[in-house]
Amino acid sequence: MRTALPPIINADELKALYHSTELMMVDASGGKDAASNYSNKHLKGAFYADVNEQLANVGEDAAKGGRHPLPTAAQFSQTLARLGISPETHVVVYDDMNGSNAAARFWWMLRAIGHERVQVLNGGLQAAENYGLPISSGVETTSEVAAYPVGAWQLPQAHMAEVERVSGSDSHIVIDVRDANRYAGLVEPIDLIAGHIPGAVNVPFSSNLQSDGRFKSPEELKEKYEKLMDGLPSENVIVHCGSGVTACHTLLATAYAGLDIPKLYVGSWSEWSRNDKAMVTQKSGVK
Repeated sequence: MRTALPPIINADELKALYHSTELMMVDASGGKDAASNYSNKHLKGAFYADVNEQLANVGEDAAKGGRHPLPTAAQFSQTLARLGISPETHVVVYDDMNGSNAAARFWWMLRAIGHERVQVLNGGLQAAENYGLPISSGVETTSEVAAYPVGAWQLPQAHMAEVERVSGSDSHIVIDVRDANRYAGLVEPIDLIAGHIPGAVNVPFSSNLQSDGRFKSPEELKEKYEKLMDGLPSENVIVHCGSGVTACHTLLATAYAGLDIPKLYVGSWSEWSRNDKAMVTQKSGVK
């Protein structure tokens, strides 16, 4: 029986796995130039996963599920097959933003279909490059395997109606992981309205990291989130961001801390702010 893997792996630990035939590295970097950036520079042997096309089921109306709604588990199964990922694969995923872009989202999705052998590279591409792991260019090719056997998503999710019902309740906590200026409604570079969900508390994902871009220790993260949750069970904790991607960074941090994984509100602010829900804005308070 295999030993359970910690959700985070360091560059030196990854290097020691390079001989393994079960290892697969995935670059989940995002942004408008992500595909070309991957082609220009990625970890040698790493395959590319597109956050919009493979880790989300992006539709025309963000009011229905937000900007990055989840694909169905069956759709994700086909993505894994095309990437060559089977239940036996040891997946190490990274991005170019310390795991905050889409590496954590890929980690969450794999865990949510029951795949245990997945880790996020601590510090992302930058840390790997600094350590001296081999870098390559071009596009890596893989062989498709049989569709990954899946059922329904297994990790807990919250939907908009639940968030509306429990936000501000003493029995629940809603955590907004966007940066403080977006939470305060001072800026909004992506969505239509700047502000936050009433009752949500702001704990930016960046507070999970050390100054060098790597995660704080499990002990530090455990102390931080246990204090924040104040005895609430994980099912009463809901985490969101702008579109359900960066929120997974905090879910990853709680798992790294040895805590149960809270609920993910996939639609996040991008869905909430497009549905005429109560909002706290910088100009008018609760709207």
